[in-house]
Amino acid sequence: MTYYETFVAPVPRDKLDGYFALSTQMAPMWKAHGVLSIVETRPENVPMGKLASFPQAVQCGEDEVPVFGFMTFHDRAHRDCVMELAVADPAMGGLMMQVPLDGTRMIFGGFAAEIEG
Repeated sequence: MTYYETFVAPVPRDKLDGYFALSTQMAPMWKAHGVLSIVETRPENVPMGKLASFPQAVQCGEDEVPVFGFMTFHDRAHRDCVMELAVADPAMGGLMMQVPLDGTRMIFGGFAAEIEG
């Protein structure tokens, strides 16, 4: 079954276009290292909740919005191999340092698919 690495991150609303410009540059690099597919999404319907929500999960400020994304891999071992290659790539590391988000409030994790259709 497919393995998914997901994330939600707070991005300043006025820097969304810059965020996606950098993501667009990095997507082919991820694919070159072995990622099967990559999706990054622009927030459209992410209301603030009373108890829990995407904005609350990453402590978005008034001027921030949550961005959600995921990458697909064959399995966890494939993910680990790809991540090792990506971390060692200086060009990718340079771009990651420019991404306009607060990584300390980013949530992420890996999930093995149980149902796919």
